[in-house]
Amino acid sequence: MMAGTTGLLVRRIVREHRRVLVPLVAALIVNVLAYAFIVYPLSQRVGNIEQREAAAAQELAAARREHAAASGTLTGKDRAAQELERFYTEVLPRDLTAARRLTHVRLAQLARQLGIVYDSARTSEPSRTRDSVLMRYPTIVELAGRYRDIRTYIHLLETAPEFVVIDNVKLAEEDEETGLLQLTLQLSTYFRTAAP
Repeated sequence: MMAGTTGLLVRRIVREHRRVLVPLVAALIVNVLAYAFIVYPLSQRVGNIEQREAAAAQELAAARREHAAASGTLTGKDRAAQELERFYTEVLPRDLTAARRLTHVRLAQLARQLGIVYDSARTSEPSRTRDSVLMRYPTIVELAGRYRDIRTYIHLLETAPEFVVIDNVKLAEEDEETGLLQLTLQLSTYFRTAAP
């Protein structure tokens, strides 16, 4: 019975307030249709735009990282080329004459400074290193001195600004007459020539 009374009451309210309810229901229907056909599709497009914008930002960041890596590679390559050219011009002997001066004169001076007997130096002909602009100039140096002085000589040779490579070290027993150790060093230095 209550349901019947409620239905009568709703019909009465609709009849009495029809002028107000009809425009409200029409406005509600227009709002629902506007939401369904205009607002909702636009919100989906905005969401898609935000997703595309985030993807584009990630792609931009990746492109910037690749650009930085490529720039770093070019910078590193340029720096390496400059350092190699500096090595060729400032560290290596300029030519065969400078290489001879280094392996004969400079090594003898260093031995004299330390009180080491500079017995002899034998050199071989320069030879080209494989497919390179560098020529290897090998030398065998024979010295005699106390262990401490020989050790200092080798250290100074390895840390000298001149470019000398110690290929082999041969240390013989102490000579009973002189009390000195016999040292044979196989050394190499390199100098630049024209391309092979």
